[in-house]
Amino acid sequence: MAGNSFQGSFPLSFEALRALDEVDLSRNKLSRMIPQYLGHFLFLKKLNLSFNDFEGDVPNLGLFANASAISVVGNKGLCGGMPKLQLPRCSKKGPHRGGKDSASSIRIILPIVILTIVVISCLVTIFFWTRRPRKRALAASSSNDWQLRISYSELFRSTNGFSEDNLVGLGSFGSVYKAVLQASETVVAVKVLNLQQRGASKSFAAECETLKNIRHRNLLKILTVCSSIDFERKEFNALVYEFMPNGNLDEWLHPRIGQMKPLNLIQRLNIAFYVAAALEYLHFDCETPIIHCDLKPSNVLLDKDMTAHVGAFGLAQFLSERSITSSNSQSISIQLKGSIGYVPPEYGMGAQVSILGDTFSYGILLLEMFTGKSPTNDMFKDGRSLHEFATAAWPERVMEIADPLMFLEEEEVRNEIQVSPIIPQGSRSGNAEEKIKESLVPIIHIGLSCSDLLPRNRITMMDVGNKLHAVRDSILRKSK
Repeated sequence: MAGNSFQGSFPLSFEALRALDEVDLSRNKLSRMIPQYLGHFLFLKKLNLSFNDFEGDVPNLGLFANASAISVVGNKGLCGGMPKLQLPRCSKKGPHRGGKDSASSIRIILPIVILTIVVISCLVTIFFWTRRPRKRALAASSSNDWQLRISYSELFRSTNGFSEDNLVGLGSFGSVYKAVLQASETVVAVKVLNLQQRGASKSFAAECETLKNIRHRNLLKILTVCSSIDFERKEFNALVYEFMPNGNLDEWLHPRIGQMKPLNLIQRLNIAFYVAAALEYLHFDCETPIIHCDLKPSNVLLDKDMTAHVGAFGLAQFLSERSITSSNSQSISIQLKGSIGYVPPEYGMGAQVSILGDTFSYGILLLEMFTGKSPTNDMFKDGRSLHEFATAAWPERVMEIADPLMFLEEEEVRNEIQVSPIIPQGSRSGNAEEKIKESLVPIIHIGLSCSDLLPRNRITMMDVGNKLHAVRDSILRKSK
């Protein structure tokens, strides 16, 4: 962050960034004192605060091995600190020197006070405005933010008449096509609703209502919608999304011969973390909590950087405040929704939707990602579930249920699919296998905690994010 025009004191938010390696805030206009907490940053190797307007006593930065790692030159008001910094001794009067400086301080502080009052007034106004009834706010959003900017004929041309060559996916309520918009040459995905399918119109409305109110880097971004009539004068509804060049997670977890896409341990962990972040946002950070209701691998899309985006909100439900953590909410009545294997058992017994229902689906998804077994696999036809399968092996035998494709290169994956689903004995050293096991044990435990049959025993997505973050950090430290 060097060479900008940052002003004011040292950023207070830095106090929480205890893992910082290097800080360069040189050549700015920062002032006041250097904070004491920098002396407690155990991992800080380089600190450059030169050519600012810092003043006062330099805090004890003795954790640094040598003075060359610290630079505070060009700050005329600094004093004290390590002897190697060669700064003047601090006087008892401190950094302020006389009336001239006091007058200067007043000239600086007065505009800040006035600005603060203005900002607080604006915030109060905004607060009371946002507390207005939600229906009015949504109506404004509908009329202003969702102006249709694309026609049926343009979508028809950009998909070559919705040809099968451009078909990239099939869903419960329609088909998804790859399209290149002629006006901007933007590559997009177009979800065309099959309005003959029962519930398709309701799904279209639900997806529009949900996606117009949410923004998150791990949610599939909707660009626009088209509600029109086709060339046969039939009703036509479509949603236009960002195009995800790496397809969906299901294709990567269960690759077919000729379509080899092995995901390693870290890639799977990153994707699991991204999906957890998206659900945490839906459950805890939206004005009204949103339940996805259909989380599964085919609804997790991957962009060019393998960043996961949760999509398919056709079954999503808004949740009232009183039902945020209760699986017995009376605020929403639904029929059984979701996909076989991922639907929480309480939905089948008439319970209402809750964030803990999404948590169950996520737990099954997580177990599938690291075992390679779909909850609808033939091996579970005898009545046993994926949760039971993982429970029987955790923790001592987790390596026996781990997806073998997770540890192989692409060529090896091809051979494994054609020959055997089991990793040959001796393919990994004992030390490497032990490290992998240390990582898999907590991951499988998170999946089991999320997919517990009893909703009250499940952890929230906020807890999942924290636990996955700790596992990922542990793996990265061990790999150094």
